[in-house]
Amino acid sequence: MGAKKTGAGRRRAVPWLVLGLWIAVLAIAAPFAAKLGDVQRDRAVDYLPASADSTQVAKIQEQLPGGETTEMVLVYHRDAGLTAADRTTAARQVAEIAAAHELTARPTGIPSQDGTTLMYPVASTEPGTDEKARDALVNDVRDIARGGDGLSVKVGGSGALATDASEVYDSLDGPLLYTTAGVVALLLILIYRSPFLWLVPLAVAGLADYLSMGVAYGLNQTFGTAVSGQSSGIMTILVFGVGTDYALLLVSRYREELRRIERPYDAMLAALRGCGPAVLASSGTVAAGLLCLLAADLNSSRGMGPLGTVGVLCALAAMLTLLPALLVLLGRRVFWPLVPRYGSSPKARRSLFAAMGGSAERRPRTVLVGGAVLLGALALGAFALPGNLKQEDTFTTRPDAIAAMETLADAYPERGSQPISVIAPTDRAEAALTAIRATEGVESAEAGRSGGGWTELTVLASAPPQSAAETATVEALRDTLDGSYVGGPSAEQIDLEDTNARDTAIVVPIVLLSVLLILTVLLRSLVAPLILVAAVVAVWGAALGVGGLVFGPLFGFEGTDPGLGLLSFVFLVALGVDYGIFLMHRMREEALKGAEPTRAALAALRATGGVIASAGLVLAATFAVLVNMPLVQLVELGFVIAVGVLLDTFLVRTYLVTSASVALRRRVWWPGRLSREPGRPAPDEVREPLGV
Repeated sequence: MGAKKTGAGRRRAVPWLVLGLWIAVLAIAAPFAAKLGDVQRDRAVDYLPASADSTQVAKIQEQLPGGETTEMVLVYHRDAGLTAADRTTAARQVAEIAAAHELTARPTGIPSQDGTTLMYPVASTEPGTDEKARDALVNDVRDIARGGDGLSVKVGGSGALATDASEVYDSLDGPLLYTTAGVVALLLILIYRSPFLWLVPLAVAGLADYLSMGVAYGLNQTFGTAVSGQSSGIMTILVFGVGTDYALLLVSRYREELRRIERPYDAMLAALRGCGPAVLASSGTVAAGLLCLLAADLNSSRGMGPLGTVGVLCALAAMLTLLPALLVLLGRRVFWPLVPRYGSSPKARRSLFAAMGGSAERRPRTVLVGGAVLLGALALGAFALPGNLKQEDTFTTRPDAIAAMETLADAYPERGSQPISVIAPTDRAEAALTAIRATEGVESAEAGRSGGGWTELTVLASAPPQSAAETATVEALRDTLDGSYVGGPSAEQIDLEDTNARDTAIVVPIVLLSVLLILTVLLRSLVAPLILVAAVVAVWGAALGVGGLVFGPLFGFEGTDPGLGLLSFVFLVALGVDYGIFLMHRMREEALKGAEPTRAALAALRATGGVIASAGLVLAATFAVLVNMPLVQLVELGFVIAVGVLLDTFLVRTYLVTSASVALRRRVWWPGRLSREPGRPAPDEVREPLGV
């Protein structure tokens, strides 16, 4: 009698204890979560490769008198040609700007040959490294420089572009969170067909996101982990997407156990024992894959690894502790109107996954060949991906800075309008200046500030920004100037492209190796992990191919973000293996119960196919939220991952992997013990026959 009372007391106390612990943890995390936006940095130096020339230029500029330079270009334009009054207006406004702010030099107007445009390069060290002060400076210049009556005035340049980008990133947090939560809520309502159940995992995911913000702030303060608008946005997407996936798997298993076990507490324990190992393994695989980004040299990629891992682990902790506690406290009634009654059986019905399993059983090799041909054909579209993305093409809208750059490109087709920054040792500055002026493609070069043993030289190329000719000029300067650093917006873009190529060559093998090792340990097989990894690589290629077919013709994008290949690979491999673990873990569970290989594969598909499909839809939808964002790199990344997850969910995991398992039978578990026929001794159990 006493044991029964003790058990009942534990069933009542444990969920309340877990809930109390979470309230305490969230109370501790709250002050730190609120500060995450304060440490978010979206300057160029926060995205640049750590070892590149352009990064060194940005760091040295911060130490020069006045700090980092904010560079702008005032663009005065009239289609019919500038009038004398327009030039007077421009001179008066520039003088007003010079009087109101500390400029590095008095701006000089440069007219275009056709007389329609007048540009004034403006530079100031007034804001230093303070992003808010920089934005205030740019916006004040825009308030002063105004047109009218046919005269258009735009403010461009790297400083104005950074301000426009900062405003976009600042505007992402609210809409991204609300849109993601709304999409997940809608899908959960459709999946659960319950007016109450969807609220529980959604609320838990929201709390996990809040916790992840606090942990991310702690990482920034303790280890200096870079936090950018892109990485914090991806972290939120992962918390809701991956967290909801784990919730779907747990709730599905919990519903199954409630039909076998009377008490919700005991049913939840059985559900956690059943699906907990798969959830832990899948989250560990995702975290390991994301942490491989620490090997990247690009600051934006390297910072995304820890933040993405934080999001996944916070989602895991919430879905394996807080969600079970809430479900147990709410009891069976949370499933209303489809309440799983004790002792009942689910309605038998012909499902899509039973049909897929039937065709996989009848013609497994045909299914495999057909799927491989389809994925290969889609992957060919990757050759149609547009070239590397230029700065002026990074926005889906047309902010002021982009409009200014487009006007400059039209009015000064054979002239640079974006300075190249060179940092040279002060004792060699004059020699460097002479060498720069003698370099082919250089229009002009002037000495700037000096301090700390360095001198800043401002170079203007004769070719338009980010053209092939200007790129050749930047590379020639780097070859010519020994001991100096060449930076600026165009040099930064070159470094981004080069570093992304280098990071891809290093990070991709590390991701593949780490995922293979984890899968080998989990599944105790070499063949099954190779199948899963080959499948996700094929999905990645096909998803990039679909992107190549639509980015230019449908979306109108002029370029592809240099980091798209690496980031989409890491996310698709890590997240795709997730579903493979769910399927293979259940397949292994059925095989350990004694099911014949084909029966085990089909039973696993029937049991997990619906959950994997639901989870895939949710994850794809959360990443698809990025398609509505105003930055091209986020749109491209969200689209490729969403397409890849859908291909993985409805073709590869549920169809091709099952077909491969049916075709290979026990060989899929080689060299583990499941690969041997029942009753057949292991190799070390075979004994030589005794001689007569």
